[in-house]
Amino acid sequence: MSRLQGKVAVVTGGSSGIGLATGRLFAEHGARVVITGRRHDALEAALGEIGEAAVAIQGDVADLAHHDDVAHIVRQQFGGADIYVANAGVNTITASQDVTVAEFDQQFGINVRGTFFGVQRMAPLLRYGGSLIVVGSLASERVLEGHAVYAGTKAALGAFARSWALELSGRGVRVNMLSPGPTDTAIIEKLGVPESELDGFIDRISAGIPLGRLGLPEELAEAALFLASGESSFVTGVNLRVDGGMALL
Repeated sequence: MSRLQGKVAVVTGGSSGIGLATGRLFAEHGARVVITGRRHDALEAALGEIGEAAVAIQGDVADLAHHDDVAHIVRQQFGGADIYVANAGVNTITASQDVTVAEFDQQFGINVRGTFFGVQRMAPLLRYGGSLIVVGSLASERVLEGHAVYAGTKAALGAFARSWALELSGRGVRVNMLSPGPTDTAIIEKLGVPESELDGFIDRISAGIPLGRLGLPEELAEAALFLASGESSFVTGVNLRVDGGMALL
């Protein structure tokens, strides 16, 4: 069944992890997909996975000119969009007393500034009945070691999403938050854990999740598909946690 047939979807951070899995699934369900990312090689590889329905735009979401470029290309090629997934983000795990100004600015620049101004530029292009999905995190609700700055950025996104749900309701645009728990993506390997200790690290995280394992990018993509499709046509302003029950602990 093609649940997104004829729709145009824009997915930021779509070259890897949850963003790539989401873009791939959206394309499988009939959408034309625009993905963004910072690395040309990763975008090219992602296009190979998603297929002919995809377009890639290279750029940094912290750069406001990038959002102007994305909006221009979407308007020129498709006349507008139906789905916008604000997924691009970065996380640096550091205890608060050790956070540098550069780390702080990077996380707020990409996660908060990048999301806000991406939505500001794209919201006017979302057609009636469209879906805006903001990717948050379990960290905004549960205290995780070394995540204070990251948690702050994701909490800001929750506040944005609630405001946007009301601001855009008159145009029939639904706005929802998708909050992953620990997910088995390449970001796990970028946390600085030695490869010899990685299995033990993942086991320790999994022990704190009621379902006993990390999530999969494909599982987050399925949740995004629900929020993007007509199956959630009366759902707006929610925070959909896809975390294996971790928020309950």
